[in-house]
Amino acid sequence: MDQKIKNNLKKKIFIKTFGCQMNEYDSNRILDIAKKINYFPTKKKSDADCYIINTCHIREKATEKVFHDIGRVKKEYKNKKKPILIITGCVAQAEGDLILKKDRYVDAVIGPQSYQSINKVIKDIESKKTQHEITNFETIQKFDQLKLIKNDNSKISAFLTIQEGCDKFCKFCVVPYTRGAEYSRNFNEILNEADELIDNGAREITLLGQNVNAYKNNNKRLSDLIYALEKRKKLLRIRYTTSHPKDMTSDLLEVYQNSTKLMPLLHLPVQSGSDKILKSMNRKHTIKEYLDTINILKEKKPKIKFTSDFIIAYPGETDQDFEKTCELMEKVKFITSYSFIFSPRPGTPAGSMKIIKTKLAQKRLITFQKIAEKIKFNYKQNLLNSVVKVLFENKMENEKNKYFGRDEYQNPVIVYSKKNITGQEKNVIIKKFTQHTIYGELMDTDKFLAA
Repeated sequence: MDQKIKNNLKKKIFIKTFGCQMNEYDSNRILDIAKKINYFPTKKKSDADCYIINTCHIREKATEKVFHDIGRVKKEYKNKKKPILIITGCVAQAEGDLILKKDRYVDAVIGPQSYQSINKVIKDIESKKTQHEITNFETIQKFDQLKLIKNDNSKISAFLTIQEGCDKFCKFCVVPYTRGAEYSRNFNEILNEADELIDNGAREITLLGQNVNAYKNNNKRLSDLIYALEKRKKLLRIRYTTSHPKDMTSDLLEVYQNSTKLMPLLHLPVQSGSDKILKSMNRKHTIKEYLDTINILKEKKPKIKFTSDFIIAYPGETDQDFEKTCELMEKVKFITSYSFIFSPRPGTPAGSMKIIKTKLAQKRLITFQKIAEKIKFNYKQNLLNSVVKVLFENKMENEKNKYFGRDEYQNPVIVYSKKNITGQEKNVIIKKFTQHTIYGELMDTDKFLAA
């Protein structure tokens, strides 16, 4: 076929992604799949022939926000040809039927385990203009199809999903209902995809899963994956998220002593500092068990630091329970924490529980976040004039000779450099910081100036 005709047949696809890193990974894989039917990514949403909203059900009023976004798409294309509009992700899984009934502008809803069907859905819509709902849990089929399609992600820091779903059934969480039961991908398929990413230029890979440390495939565990990735010479860094405290097995703890590429930062959601609340949440771990894990990791890797998630004002939380959460924060000194007031999710056991009054909940959240911010500020203050290792991910747009990277603890770092340092790991002297960013000076014979 003539190249000009081929180019004219190309169509554009735009994806708006919400939520976790797994959604970002899924969006990238959807783009890889769509290339097979001549749909190519565009950053200009107003040009899209196919517009996808990849949703997250974790945050409050998630479904309502989806309808707001659908409204924005309608407005954007009011005087243009309507794009194929597809809703994907966890809201599509949980509320797909409602979305299709409420808004005929939506052409399809596709759950997170059915992305392998997206090309067929797009083609059917092109020819028949009928609505589609695909929300089956087809995880095995999904990854059987994805392994046949090259991962074209070319970022320096790349995500790689190794596990999906959850069997823990925390009472506040929708994941078991939107992502299904725990499923671990084939060990060799993961390594093959990792090699693709490394060949594309990845120098850091973050292994993803709803319960990433529950990974198990043919007697291979997360620790085995880390050791296997350790052997990839061009790969400089390995991370994983999100972990469950119950699955911090002894073999995984040992990796922190043995691996040179696994970063010394662990995101380990605790949710509450009170055993009573943890039991009510069905978290399956106690504070003693959690702290035991923390202490073992500190012995294995003295430089390790921690981040965590907290639910404030969970139903039944007393002042004493809340104080225990604050005490835990002070004790562990999490360098970053994500804290939110409890908000019920329809269909979860906690969804019908009596919530704490808004005013009290907000007061507790403010108190907790003040403690967290003070700890974070002191941590950053101690970084001043210290030397950290930074992996540089890109040159900043509209910023002459400034490069963006992250240190071993995921802190964003910006430096000035006349040389292209993208994809390189460099020693940086920390000179100043703001709430969200750290600025440094390269330790280099050329004596680059600080930002």
